[in-house]
Amino acid sequence: MQPELITVTQLTSTIKTALESSFPEVYVEGEISNFRPAASGHWYFTLKDRDAQIEAVLFRGSQRNVTATPRDGQLVRVRGALSVYAKRGRYQVICTTLEPSGEGAILAMLSERRRRLAAEGLFDRERKRELPRYPRRVAVVTSATGAAIRDFLSVLRRRSVNVGVVVYPTPVQGDDAAPRIRTQILRAGRQDDTDVIVVSRGGGSIEDLLPFSDESVVRAISEVSTPTISAVGHEIDYSLADLAADLRAPTPTAAAEIIAGLVDSLRDSVLESGRSIGLRCITALRLARRRVEAFSTEEILYRYRNYIQPWNQRLDEGRYRLQSQMTALLERTGSRVRTARAQIDALSPRKVLERGFAIVRDVSGRRIIDGAGAASSQQSVEIEWHDGHRRGHIE
Repeated sequence: MQPELITVTQLTSTIKTALESSFPEVYVEGEISNFRPAASGHWYFTLKDRDAQIEAVLFRGSQRNVTATPRDGQLVRVRGALSVYAKRGRYQVICTTLEPSGEGAILAMLSERRRRLAAEGLFDRERKRELPRYPRRVAVVTSATGAAIRDFLSVLRRRSVNVGVVVYPTPVQGDDAAPRIRTQILRAGRQDDTDVIVVSRGGGSIEDLLPFSDESVVRAISEVSTPTISAVGHEIDYSLADLAADLRAPTPTAAAEIIAGLVDSLRDSVLESGRSIGLRCITALRLARRRVEAFSTEEILYRYRNYIQPWNQRLDEGRYRLQSQMTALLERTGSRVRTARAQIDALSPRKVLERGFAIVRDVSGRRIIDGAGAASSQQSVEIEWHDGHRRGHIE
């Protein structure tokens, strides 16, 4: 016998009635995951333990007794009723109360890891580096097909930022994500032309973001010498990569805005400097023009002559002193030459000969015979007077 044919709506309505009547009230303890506050004020989240999970919602009207906004990884106890959201065919807990029950396993693990890495100084403010004033090349470690890289590039295009972007693709969730993310961070850090590294992914549950809190990823961010920006998840999301990076951006879009802001800041600085220089030049030209216009041609010539006159006078005085000194020098030099010439003439053999003396030389040897003892009989000699010479023999 064929069962009665019913619609999906009828089947879902039957399940909803049976479920709600069987579980009019439940009191459940679980760890919050994928907490999503809506614009309407309602809180949507998942309650989970090691082996199972269930959707839950706490409407705005039931939040008056909740002292603090829940967060992913928090262990809570909720009271409510089971219901079915017919449009999506999912059952969920409609919570009426929510109270903290302690720290969930993931949060406890992250807290312990955070304390241990902080003790090593990996999150110290002194380690933080400033971003370059004008980044020319940005490395983005993220999924090549995710919304994060699309949003990042869209902002740069919209802002008309001329920055080179290199994507280092990697899985951003799952068991193999952390080692792949670490490898790509270190690879980007080895490139000399990389100015900034952006580690990024879109939003997700606390479990989805766990690879970015992995110890190997945190240490990779700390090891690279290139300044890093962590842009993981949405503004309310949190990862240890945020603490290790030099700067945290609340979203991938915000990271792109930061990069664009650096370029705009430099561009604005250059334009402002150009405007300032231009205004100074215009002011200087106007001042010079007013000063020139204040004088007639005759006034300018008069002032020029008054200005140049002392220099002309100094030139004339210098010329006169130079001529006087040169004349005195020449006179002193001429006197010394004349004195030397007189002394040379006084010692000249010609002067001696003019006084009646003669020089006797041996004809053969051309030596001077300077005394009677040096002459021999019948020796041929040459006698030189001041006006000539003769040859003869000694008797």
